[in-house]
Amino acid sequence: MFTGIDEVDWASLRHAYGSAEDVPALLRGLASADRVERETALDGMYGAVHHQGDVYDSTLACVPFLLALAASGEVADRAGIVELLVSIGGEGREDGIPGPAGSHGSAPGPTGFDDRVPGPAGFQDGYSLRAAGDDDLCARAAVGVRAGAEVFVRLAGDADPSVRRAAPAALVGFLDEPARVLGLLRERCALERDDRVLQALTESLGLFVRRRPGHAAEAMELLTTLSSEPYAPGLRLAALGQLVTCAPDHLPADLVPVAVGLLRERSARRSAGRDGVGCPHSDTLASRLRRLRPSDEEGSQLLRTLHRGLGDRLDLRKALLRGQLTSPDVIDRCNAVWMAAGLLREWRADWTEPVSLIGAQLGVEEGRLREAAVSVLEDLHTLAAPAADDLAALVASRPDLWVRRWERGAPTLGGPLKALARCGDQRAVPVLAEVLDGPVVPDDLGYVIGHLGRSAAPLGAALRRRLGETPLDSPGVFERAVPLLSAVAALGDAEAVPEVLRVLRGVPAGARLRDAVVESAVRALDAVASEGTGAHAPEVIPVLRQLLGTKYAAVVAGPLWSVEGDASAVLPVLTAELAEGRPRRRAAAGALARLGPAAGPALAELRRTVRADDLWERVAAACAVWRISGDADLSAPVLRAAWTQNPHTRRTITSCLVALGPAGAPLHDLVRAEVNARRRHLALPGGGRGSQDVLDDERLVQACGEVLAGASGRK
Repeated sequence: MFTGIDEVDWASLRHAYGSAEDVPALLRGLASADRVERETALDGMYGAVHHQGDVYDSTLACVPFLLALAASGEVADRAGIVELLVSIGGEGREDGIPGPAGSHGSAPGPTGFDDRVPGPAGFQDGYSLRAAGDDDLCARAAVGVRAGAEVFVRLAGDADPSVRRAAPAALVGFLDEPARVLGLLRERCALERDDRVLQALTESLGLFVRRRPGHAAEAMELLTTLSSEPYAPGLRLAALGQLVTCAPDHLPADLVPVAVGLLRERSARRSAGRDGVGCPHSDTLASRLRRLRPSDEEGSQLLRTLHRGLGDRLDLRKALLRGQLTSPDVIDRCNAVWMAAGLLREWRADWTEPVSLIGAQLGVEEGRLREAAVSVLEDLHTLAAPAADDLAALVASRPDLWVRRWERGAPTLGGPLKALARCGDQRAVPVLAEVLDGPVVPDDLGYVIGHLGRSAAPLGAALRRRLGETPLDSPGVFERAVPLLSAVAALGDAEAVPEVLRVLRGVPAGARLRDAVVESAVRALDAVASEGTGAHAPEVIPVLRQLLGTKYAAVVAGPLWSVEGDASAVLPVLTAELAEGRPRRRAAAGALARLGPAAGPALAELRRTVRADDLWERVAAACAVWRISGDADLSAPVLRAAWTQNPHTRRTITSCLVALGPAGAPLHDLVRAEVNARRRHLALPGGGRGSQDVLDDERLVQACGEVLAGASGRK
């Protein structure tokens, strides 16, 4: 297995953390008789040699030895080695499967050297290491794994079912003879008796159809057979999931009822100990990851594949989710809650029923299911409103969940209360008042109040008191003050002006994150200015004017204009911010836009900024030029390009269009297209972004509605 390993100059090769001289020990560790040592070695391979999917010259050098380890019947845990090889080789193409043999050249790279690396007997050919670009390394990794594809042919019939389960994906990915691959898969399907291996074979048949469409007919027939009786419900679900993706015309007409029925039949058959709970594991990364997997990872994957295949057929996905969320099986419902999260993050639709069904899980005794439902609902913000009654009931019955205390770190607001407040439900207000009056006030409470808007006005006095008590010389002033300032801004609480001014005057020059604290205080003053600072104006204006002469000028100018209305006071400093290319050019352009026609003297600098290298500066300047001068010819093309280039700019652009009213018509086609789009503007396939993106998307759609209503003169 290790013939030639000592002839490789490992010290000259690299991995994620530098020299690869430790790699031989990792390779030998994979062959150890000790489980902990094997798992630690696999940790090391993923952590350094194949770090986050990257391929290094040391990764290439490992391939022949990994193939030899996988081929040896003396090595335990060979399935993990096969999976590692599939991952290494799969980096050669964007779709995760290497291209045909010989599709990547093996000539020396631009930096010159072409050292042949010895390897185990039978694996010496084709392993040329050189200092080359990452793409070239990935491509040659694919070729290297492909060179050992016969290993996977033998492993497909291995005595170890975990190895047989890992092998089919490698066969499809790396064996170049489609007819032979299909014959092997067909043979294994006929001989195999292990359900999990059969499911892996089914997934590989689907992959074969997608990779080899010219040879797909027989594979689709096999999948159709596997999706029918007398096969086990789990295997039939797996086959349906593959057919949805690659052969929808082979699906039953009543797909969702069939799938839900199979799910429930499978759950009824599931044995209590099958998920491996309670099995001994060592304290390695690999073993910890196993413990973190869902207790029915297989069932979760089956339904996830089906959902992914259904794509934008949301009516079918809603019906499928309804079947999952109403299953008698707690584990099925728990899996469904997590799947719903991805679905709601990716797509715009009426989600009332699924959210209500998630809310219904809050009343169950099963703690893991309840915690999953809470976690998903708190990330949905206003979309969680259909579950508000269930959230309110949980909050009322469990005061112990109002604040969450951590072994390390500051306390945070409890999930049920946070979710209730984030969806804008006023029943959260009296509970938040109790928390504010209690001995422990979570730092994030202020942020949550912002979601309640003016309905949280009864909390104003307590917020002012907490802000007034915040020690400004504390290392944690940012964590204490900024959330409270954001709550003051959300409430528009003019009575909080003295406390806000205290922050502006008193936060020390050397305080950690001082700029963020000052800017948050200025934003709070800006928000309350619309309510009228009244008797506090004589105090506010001098403080803002003083800050106008500092690096905060661009941030302060807008609020000062709102309070004082004197364009001559702010125009010179804002124009200077633009002309001198200071870091706050974007903020300066935004402040000038607020002045409207009064900012005319700054137009020359704004027009220059429209051509800036920075995208956000271009967007801010283009919005300002349009609002100040009405020059759509200059601004509209810049904003149109930014809208397409970076979806994060869409809320800024839409805010500009709201202010422009009918004059923004040149971009209204973008707004109409956005309103009609089904996928959220920041979503990745599968919903793999954060909860803030859901909130941003909901606010974008709302703003788009305002733009179109303004264009037609509606209120």
